[in-house]
Amino acid sequence: MTQHLEKSVSFQFTEDMKGFLSTNQTSFNEGYEKGKADNNHFMFHLKITIDDLDEFIRSPEHQASATGYVQGNMVGGQRTITSGFFNLFINTHDENRKEMRYRLFFEDDNGNPMTLSGYKSIQDNLGLDIWADTSTLYTNLFMGYLQESDEANTPLFACGILHILLPDFIQQLTTMRADAPSFDERIEAFEKFSKFYLGSLWEIYGLHSTPKITPYEREIPLFTTEGVHGAVKTTHPFSTADRLGESLLRFLREPSEDVVVLIPGLTASSDMFIMPEHYNLVQYLLDQGFTDVWTMDGRISNRYSYNLTRNDFNVDDIAMHDYPAAIATVRRAVGPNARIHVIAHCFGAMSFSMSLFSKKVTDVHSVILNGVALTPRVLSLQAKITLQFAPFLVDYVLGIEYLNPQWHRQHGGGVGKLLAWFNSLFHHECNVPECHMTSFMWGLGHPVLYQHENLHDITHRRVGDLFGGCSVNYYRHMWKMVRSNNTAVKYLPNDSRYQSLPDDYFAYAKDIKTPVLFIAGQENRVFNDSNIICFERLEKIVPGRHELRVIPHYGHADIIIGKNSAKDVFPKFVDFLNRKKKNT
Repeated sequence: MTQHLEKSVSFQFTEDMKGFLSTNQTSFNEGYEKGKADNNHFMFHLKITIDDLDEFIRSPEHQASATGYVQGNMVGGQRTITSGFFNLFINTHDENRKEMRYRLFFEDDNGNPMTLSGYKSIQDNLGLDIWADTSTLYTNLFMGYLQESDEANTPLFACGILHILLPDFIQQLTTMRADAPSFDERIEAFEKFSKFYLGSLWEIYGLHSTPKITPYEREIPLFTTEGVHGAVKTTHPFSTADRLGESLLRFLREPSEDVVVLIPGLTASSDMFIMPEHYNLVQYLLDQGFTDVWTMDGRISNRYSYNLTRNDFNVDDIAMHDYPAAIATVRRAVGPNARIHVIAHCFGAMSFSMSLFSKKVTDVHSVILNGVALTPRVLSLQAKITLQFAPFLVDYVLGIEYLNPQWHRQHGGGVGKLLAWFNSLFHHECNVPECHMTSFMWGLGHPVLYQHENLHDITHRRVGDLFGGCSVNYYRHMWKMVRSNNTAVKYLPNDSRYQSLPDDYFAYAKDIKTPVLFIAGQENRVFNDSNIICFERLEKIVPGRHELRVIPHYGHADIIIGKNSAKDVFPKFVDFLNRKKKNT
């Protein structure tokens, strides 16, 4: 008896996307705008081929081949795609977000291999965004043939945004073909593909129930240092000039001529640098030969209670008082000849850069700043509304002392718990209410502080321990900076207490010899491209003194707390430190 094997049904369609890219840019929006201004058109024409439609739908990767060409003057005109891949509605670590991913390999007109890596983010946010999501491709170009795991360690060649125009989309619908023996089988193939496509959209944009909140049990001891091994651990308390008690943790493997001080962001703490659940920054630095590492807990650390009451502290206070005292404490311990290097994150990075550029801190050899420095910029309307109105609402309307990521799980009731519960109604990306609240506190996104896929599961569950409560007066100072052309400025210029600080923290920029490496996650939703803007401003003042590295696929805090940061990010820190410690 002859056995007839059922032939798989293939499916195909074409897609055209057009837009603008620019070299020497690292932000998608800036790359698009600069490319548009410079008339740097870029487009691709793809033939998407699904060899086996049933397997394509079953597979979690939903991967098809992509052939055709790209075209743009920066690659030498029209270039044939040698190979390419397309993933349709692939799941992400956000429960309410899928992505369409593109990876195209081709050669420029000089025969140099290049990779286009792009994605469409399919997520239901406020407003009617289904067309924008499905027609907007965030696009990076790299030299060489790269897989996604290679991108964080490869400099960007160009970036920007491509779009499907409505006439091209209508044309795309006419190119859909199914290869099957009979008309009925071809109709069935169209039905399967349509059900998969529309069903995936319904999963994202359809009606959703309230997210089920996961039970919480602390897995990592609070304020533990068990994530660091092979070092003597000591605590070094100190006092600031305005009479606050603060402290440093020292992790000493052996004395070193190069000492590294780590500074956390607002409501974070030393804990973000010593996480036991993965290879953390302190352990990495120790293992890379930086054998004397310090972590700081100042007035913005959640190891102290200063954030949990209404106060009038502003960023000038941190710059003027915290860091001179901290660095002096380190200096007394390490002696006069050791070189002190600083790595700072978020509010810590901004306030430390203000301390450095106001000449309050002078005893530092090199600095690495993640996320934001002297040019705080927020782009989302929600973030601007939060900065402008949250202080008044919290202090005078709601009458609460501070914003707290852990409100949802606190016993009893109250305004804060009601606010946290209401906020979670709009966050379907995960079932961790502390994650929802940090997004509410720091901007616009689902989530805001990091990319979910970059976090260890334990890290995600304990974000309420890693990022604590926040009093809101800092928001007032931040809003003033945002309104001052995204520039670090003094909050109270007429207050005699701050007369030793410059009104504009760029005032002494030409005099500051300390080299700075600005780190920016390309997906930063808190401060967006703030560090890119800061680097560009300083480059005009002191060309070549400072450096910038943008990390694709990373956001804000995941630069430091990400499960793969030791592979993707920390080597860039160490490379900079190694080069700068030789420049004595």
